Amino acid sequence: MTAAVEITGVSKRFGDVVAVDDIDLRIDDGEFFALLGPSGCGKTTTLRMIAGLDFPTTGSLKIFGHEVGTLPPNKRPVNTVFQNYALFPHMNVLDNVAFGLRMQGTDKATARSAATAAIGLVRLDGMERRRPAQLSGGQQQRVALARALVNEPKVLLLDEPLGALDLKLRQEMQGELKSLQRELGVSFVFVTHDQEEALTMSDRIAVMDEGRLLQIGTPEEIYERPVNRFVADFIGQTNLLEGTVEDGATVCLVNGARVAARSDLTAGTRIALSIRPERATIHHRDHGTGPDAGSAVDGEVVAVTYLGNALVHRVKLDWMEIEVREANDPDRPRFAVGDPVTVAWDPSAAALVADR
Repeated sequence: MTAAVEITGVSKRFGDVVAVDDIDLRIDDGEFFALLGPSGCGKTTTLRMIAGLDFPTTGSLKIFGHEVGTLPPNKRPVNTVFQNYALFPHMNVLDNVAFGLRMQGTDKATARSAATAAIGLVRLDGMERRRPAQLSGGQQQRVALARALVNEPKVLLLDEPLGALDLKLRQEMQGELKSLQRELGVSFVFVTHDQEEALTMSDRIAVMDEGRLLQIGTPEEIYERPVNRFVADFIGQTNLLEGTVEDGATVCLVNGARVAARSDLTAGTRIALSIRPERATIHHRDHGTGPDAGSAVDGEVVAVTYLGNALVHRVKLDWMEIEVREANDPDRPRFAVGDPVTVAWDPSAAALVADR
């Protein structure tokens, strides 16, 4: 199957600054794909190169098998939704959505008919005559979406489109965007620095840092099996216990404790054991150590945070502090600051990660 977007050996330099460093990337037709990473990691530059707003310094960029690396935006079957929406304040919703078609020479009646259909697609029926100032942030975002979709792009590019919305509205729009993408069957390429957004919406995620692609995978693969320390720490919350691989079944932590861990790494390799707070369990020290006596460390509770449906316990070990998150179950034992406890986990729930 021809890829919707195929990037091979692409780099982008601005003077002496390497914004994107020799990346290879394939995005399938009909896929919701997220480019995720901190500010300055190269994700927006990558999106801009797909859009034609920047050109690669080196490498190949194809859309549905056609080389487009040097083509201007209007010669590519893509459209872009930006964070600031870029709506014309003096135009109403209908005219904003129809604007692109009119610029292409589409007659007024046809452009308005297509714009009306796009407005219905994003559920803004009845608001055609309103101007942007009369709309909420979420409604403005939908107008920007309709304007991008009215041209029937083969790939829709979204650059932090939910960043200006409040938390509740952002979460609502996440679901709506995913539903819209499934309905249309168009490839969405979504740039975000928000890990929850990427995990919630994407079929696959590419994690970037310092211009490089660190890992590409499904949300589950990225979260459960990060390839290195940066990915483990950037995607959600995790505890990173430093250690050294002793053999395929044991890791020696920095304090000398030996814990069970499944690994095919060479003995002597320095690693960190990544344990998500919700994958660990906490126990009173005199009541046993949980699922596996070989996958546990002792410590003392130094803080308890009540979150309604969950409790987060901060536990001080000999050499660091870790967090354990458990459901707020009235049948579970309660812990107080100062309690001696054992934190345990199943070896399969921990990931061994290298520094980079």
